Amino acid sequence: MKKFLATFLMGLGFFSAHQVKAEEGNMKENKVLVAYFSATGTTAKVAEKLAAATNADLFEIVPEAPYSDADLDWRNKESRSSVEMADMNSRPKIASKVENMADYDVVFVGFPIWWYREPSIIDTFLESYDFNGKTIVPFATSGSSGMGDSSEIMQKIAPLAKVVEGRRFAKDVSEEELKNWAQEWVK
Repeated sequence: MKKFLATFLMGLGFFSAHQVKAEEGNMKENKVLVAYFSATGTTAKVAEKLAAATNADLFEIVPEAPYSDADLDWRNKESRSSVEMADMNSRPKIASKVENMADYDVVFVGFPIWWYREPSIIDTFLESYDFNGKTIVPFATSGSSGMGDSSEIMQKIAPLAKVVEGRRFAKDVSEEELKNWAQEWVK
């Protein structure tokens, strides 16, 4: 009887070890994309560091009609950026698409702060894909302005995604700081 019990218990241990290994094999890492719009290059530098820190793919959101310096003059109420931001329904066209968006679980979306929120081209980007079940993590660059209502606006545009509270970064943020911040979503 002792021999039978010992054999039985060893068999249970073997089964349990194989079950744990099988469950570990079924766990997958999140596939991560860093998508960004950068008008002057500042957000691009942060996005590149974030992609490197998280081992993510990188996608630049490029406007079909590039912005000129005059377009970006926020002091001119008739500049292109001022006109776009005054109209919540403005949707500037994007030059290219993410071909494999369905493959991603987590999408970091980066942008400069314009008028205390995300630029309209980010809204175009969000409306261009099915984000059902994905996590969207906004990040922004600005000298001093906060993110305003960006996360809430983005959640309304992508209601089937989980849009988390975003964070603003200075242009000189370190890759280590970005890695520490992003770890919550990159597992």
